Amino acid sequence: MPFSSFGLSDVLLKTLTDQNFTVPTPIQEQCIPAILNRSDVLGIAKTGSGKTAGYVLPILMNLQQTLLVKNRHANVLVLVPTRELAEQVKDVFKSFSKNLLQPVKTLAVYGGVSINPQMMALQGVNILVATPGRLLELLSSNAVHLSAIETLILDEADKMLNLGFKEDMDKIISLLPHARQNILFSATLSNDIQNIHQLLLKEPVVIKIEAEEYSLDLIKQVAYIVSDEKKGPFLRYLINHHEMKQVLIFASSVHQVEAIVNKLRKNNIDAKAIHSKKSQGSRTESLAHFKSGKLRVLVATDLMARGIDINFLPFVINYELPRSPKDYIHRIGRTGRAGSHGDAISLISTSELDHFGVIQKKMGKQVELIDSENPSVTLPLF
Repeated sequence: MPFSSFGLSDVLLKTLTDQNFTVPTPIQEQCIPAILNRSDVLGIAKTGSGKTAGYVLPILMNLQQTLLVKNRHANVLVLVPTRELAEQVKDVFKSFSKNLLQPVKTLAVYGGVSINPQMMALQGVNILVATPGRLLELLSSNAVHLSAIETLILDEADKMLNLGFKEDMDKIISLLPHARQNILFSATLSNDIQNIHQLLLKEPVVIKIEAEEYSLDLIKQVAYIVSDEKKGPFLRYLINHHEMKQVLIFASSVHQVEAIVNKLRKNNIDAKAIHSKKSQGSRTESLAHFKSGKLRVLVATDLMARGIDINFLPFVINYELPRSPKDYIHRIGRTGRAGSHGDAISLISTSELDHFGVIQKKMGKQVELIDSENPSVTLPLF
């Protein structure tokens, strides 16, 4: 089914072509028509399924039929859990809206940076992408109003509830018009999601994309047994031997991320860190340079993973395993996206072998395990 079958405008279709979007993903096939029809939507899909474009396109189409007049009265509100995801969603809206006949202004607001520039930028905003805490600050200052909101999107609602935003979201929702379109996306259908679904959504179109449709099949996985003291040198060997030009590395702590970056840079490998201790400006700059290919290596903690969304990222390396099998899948899911293949490499110390066995069983896939001291030998794990 091509994008042209949905009834999108010629301008949006041309933008899709210009950006090399050819075939809709499964969630896009289902949510674009539902959102165009102004139905409430509950989407259950893993990160990397294409959901952001799946709601951005029909919302922009619907806005072209809306009179955008009131200043500081946004028409669309997107609530997200992290600053990085706010910027990512804003960028998708901007990339698809730049040629629209009726101009649309999108703004992302979040904490960790000065509020005053955001207050001034709210002038004439149509689509507001926000983290809940900063939005409440702006509302308390009368810098923005929610009385004209026609569409509410909760993106990564499962993550938002896990991070304890429920009280803030309750306050925000109480300020919204009763008559509105509600769109909720989550990676899982937990009890919390069921509760908020029943509270918010009216006869929703329910879209559930199974994990296999999001697919790990495009990701070639391999794991090396490496002692902790040799992980650093082996990591540098992999980057240089495979001539990796764009590689995302995950570690489990801020301290370890910084140590990895320092070692890489001392060995003339261009690398930067992204984690919660970095300023927002530093995080935004590093991520932008990495996405554009100006930065060779980005080293991140799990907390930052939600904001790293790159369609054609070739390599992900787990320097250490995460505690949760779900986090492992989320990490490696940064590659193998948008129909492109990718490589996921894990460096496993002997103390991590049992845990890696658990991860593979939960994932339903067995990963090739290689002794770094004897690369020609593939080892059985379970």
